[in-house]
Amino acid sequence: MVDFYPPTSPYDHGFLQTGDGNRIYYEQLGNPEGKPALNVHGGPGSGAPRRPTRAWDPERYRVIRFDQRNCGRSTPHASDPAADMSLNTTRHLIDDMEMLREHLGIERWLLNGGSWGVTLSLAYAQQHPARVSEIVVASVMASSRSEIDWLYRGAGRFYPEAWDRFRDGLPEEERNGDVLAGYARLMENPDRAVREKAAADWLAWEDAVVSDEPNGAPGMYSDREIDEQIAFVRICAHYFSNGAWLEEDQLLRDAHKLAGIPGVLVHGRHDMGCPVQTAWELAKAWPGARLHISEDSGHAGSDASQEMVRAAIEEFKYR
Repeated sequence: MVDFYPPTSPYDHGFLQTGDGNRIYYEQLGNPEGKPALNVHGGPGSGAPRRPTRAWDPERYRVIRFDQRNCGRSTPHASDPAADMSLNTTRHLIDDMEMLREHLGIERWLLNGGSWGVTLSLAYAQQHPARVSEIVVASVMASSRSEIDWLYRGAGRFYPEAWDRFRDGLPEEERNGDVLAGYARLMENPDRAVREKAAADWLAWEDAVVSDEPNGAPGMYSDREIDEQIAFVRICAHYFSNGAWLEEDQLLRDAHKLAGIPGVLVHGRHDMGCPVQTAWELAKAWPGARLHISEDSGHAGSDASQEMVRAAIEEFKYR
């Protein structure tokens, strides 16, 4: 995000005990008496940013960041094969967010996120609309099965050589079947070498999809420490092979539940992984939403798209 305010580091951090063996890391930045805003990270499995923020007015906002289950600083970490992934679903994450809100004594908060963070923000807001003041999101993804199929198969029409390598990372007998389910099985293999290779193959595909974006960069997804690679891919494969436990087009169908919640959607015209169609349809179905299409960016965003997000954050700080 465009640098704007002086670097703001956390003034508080801790762990939320979920009651089922999971511990969710969270931290707070800015003004403890300010307007609450929850940053919902992408992935799933990327983890929250670890750098100071410069995007939020530290006098006006109380920013909460958290690591979703099994990634970042939350435990158990998905790089550990003993981590029970059956306890990590969209429903679990929504409940964690609500538990965190109650733990911090917050009545309503602004939601901010990108990509998978949009999916989770929408799912939470549709379940708990009275707890959401505004929503500001970028790189819109509703995690429908058609979107997932495009990202992990359809986009191969533009990158056939990279998609062939992605598919060929599976055992030969599985290459003509459900690729995502195949990778989910590889990421549960007890042999760490198998998991490391599967993670590398998956991330090479993710890198390829953003490679031709205006602001794409080599290794955008694979440039992370090996345990983080394993956790990211294990969680992604787990979620997307299960359709994120959402009914098809559920979040678009139920967008009317967001009526009364102001929303700003920012999306790059050249987003190959998450085409702009979903953002367009969501904006039409959500009363009170405004869509800004950035003509110079893709999934990774640009200075212009980041400025659109920042302008919405600035606007809502006075609301």
